[in-house]
Amino acid sequence: MAGKLVSMRNLKFLLYEVFDVCTLTEYDYYKQFNRKTFDMFLDAGLELGTKLMQPVYEEMDRKPPELVDGVVKVHPQVRRILKEFGEGGWIGARFPVEFDGEQLPLQILSACNLIFCAANFSASAFPGMNSGVAHLITSYGDDNLKEKYVAKLLSGQWQGTMAMTEPQAGSSLTDLNTMAEPTDEGFYKITGNKIFISAGDHDCVDNVVHLMLAKIKGGPPGVKGISLFVVPKKRFDENGKLVLNDIVVSQVFHKMGYRGTPTTELSIGENDDCRGYLVGDEYKGLSYMFQMMNEARIGVGAAAAATASAAYYAALEYSRERPQGRNIAAKDPLTPQVPIIEHSDVKRMLLFQKAVVEGSFSIVMQCSKYEDMLSVVSDDEEKEKFALLLDILTPIAKNYPSEMGVHSTSQSIQCFGGYGYCEDFPVEQYFRDMRIHPIHEGTTGIQGMDILGRKVLMKNGKAFSLFLEEVRKTIADARDCSELKIFAEELSNTLERLQEVTLHLIGIAQEKGPEYFLADATLYLELFGIITISWQWLLQSITVDKALQNELSASEYNFYQGKLYTCKYFFRYELPKIEGLAKRLMDKDPLTVEMEVNFFSD
Repeated sequence: MAGKLVSMRNLKFLLYEVFDVCTLTEYDYYKQFNRKTFDMFLDAGLELGTKLMQPVYEEMDRKPPELVDGVVKVHPQVRRILKEFGEGGWIGARFPVEFDGEQLPLQILSACNLIFCAANFSASAFPGMNSGVAHLITSYGDDNLKEKYVAKLLSGQWQGTMAMTEPQAGSSLTDLNTMAEPTDEGFYKITGNKIFISAGDHDCVDNVVHLMLAKIKGGPPGVKGISLFVVPKKRFDENGKLVLNDIVVSQVFHKMGYRGTPTTELSIGENDDCRGYLVGDEYKGLSYMFQMMNEARIGVGAAAAATASAAYYAALEYSRERPQGRNIAAKDPLTPQVPIIEHSDVKRMLLFQKAVVEGSFSIVMQCSKYEDMLSVVSDDEEKEKFALLLDILTPIAKNYPSEMGVHSTSQSIQCFGGYGYCEDFPVEQYFRDMRIHPIHEGTTGIQGMDILGRKVLMKNGKAFSLFLEEVRKTIADARDCSELKIFAEELSNTLERLQEVTLHLIGIAQEKGPEYFLADATLYLELFGIITISWQWLLQSITVDKALQNELSASEYNFYQGKLYTCKYFFRYELPKIEGLAKRLMDKDPLTVEMEVNFFSD
């Protein structure tokens, strides 16, 4: 069942009306663009998504990758997808012209990526990984690494990966065991194992380039001893010929969803002949990798929002067409059935999905805007402002769409009833694909500890203060709109509640230490996320309120009214949930810390 994936009207509303992406063209870096060229990218992105990626969405799931005689076989369309993305300049679209990039604003590229992920999340991962790997090499690698690897990655001829996770370590990077032994020949010998490596190997490229974290023998213990290496599947020999580099795929994981992308386990250096090439300086690997990881975290949030979007539009189409029951007040059983969208509870489920999807799209665009501004501002204070705002919002942009996307996609299935649980409709696959997002690139618990344990406290709370300032600006603007005054006041009160909870938890940290402070960090993240998306809905609604003052066509009137009602829904149904979270976070009972392991008895 091929259907609508995203609302192009909503994407253009966010880009042109809410975030005004065209103002970027006033800066030299983006002066080659205008509204027309941006629309051309969006149209081309939609065509790629609907004609190249969506048609094999189900097939890539039904025929997942296999490890056959040491070769990871994936759907043959992957080769074409990488070729089209490479030749079309999509992998390097955001790169500067010195790397043959387009210097495309991230906001436009993010909109296109939302389309790609909604069309086929598994397929979108292959070019997406390449872009992140190439960006990290251009940021920190030497000229030799750039010359050997970047062009091949951006062209889609080679595959890039991020190789961090190990069997015994998981998210605890302190416990990494992969080792790098220095030589006097310009490379390190790498030995170890990596697991859960997305696109870790496959037969649709000529080579695979791993960005791999490892500890140099004799280096500092813990995360301070981690360095970053380029470790290719095939390396160049002394004659410039590609030869195998002693990396073996030991298994391909069989997954609940996200099946079109192979997730592999790698065995490295079993024959003591795996060579890695240092990126940047020794012992700075983790700080380097965080560039790609933070990009990937926002990318995960975007992919989750996109998957929820495809599920929402499937549910919306079905609800409009599926007749069942009558108005609850109807007495005559012979009156015609009505489409289920006429029922209030179905409207509630659809409103929930719309609120999650369009609120998530908005926070992705907000982060993309901050990233774009970092490319054009020269003032140090301005740069720090946008960097800190991006830092504090990254765990929100990753987590809210991921966790709430699971609930949203579940509600899509509910709209279908029993059919939603069957393979006849795509929503069961969307639900399975969705579930990886709260795990990818740092679990929800990791994101909670990041925002509370690091981001809120960084630079004496400066990032947190800047966030509050941004929200207060929106509140001030909303107070000038008669329809939005009540929501402005509610969000203002909510901000005070957030500050109260934050100060309380900081007091816990000072009184009892980090274990008690971070015990409920996940709940704090959820609280922060709901408030952030409330801000995004109020921000959108200011634009809506202005638009509704004009004479509009019926379709435009319906679009803006739909936005306004969804904002009302969010403030009436979702924002009140913070009170339960705040109550728990203000409670000093350290239940989870003091629960004895032995109490989990049968």
